[in-house]
Amino acid sequence: MFDNPFSMVVAIVLIVSIAGVMRARYKAERQEAERTPDPEAGRLRDEIKALKDRVAVLERLATDSTSALDREFEMLRKRDS
Repeated sequence: MFDNPFSMVVAIVLIVSIAGVMRARYKAERQEAERTPDPEAGRLRDEIKALKDRVAVLERLATDSTSALDREFEMLRKRDS
């Protein structure tokens, strides 16, 4: 099949070129798949954002109500004494 070194070099170059094209195509397809937004991922992102907002509200209520609770306890102590 490979009678002379020139035909062997041509075959090697051809194989390497085909492998390079196939690798580039595979890489491009994989990048395209990663760029395509997943509807489930978007829904989960929205749900996480909503949960973070709720946690922020609960934290604010917990920190704000602490001083209010302290005032209520103080008023009760003054009333009982």
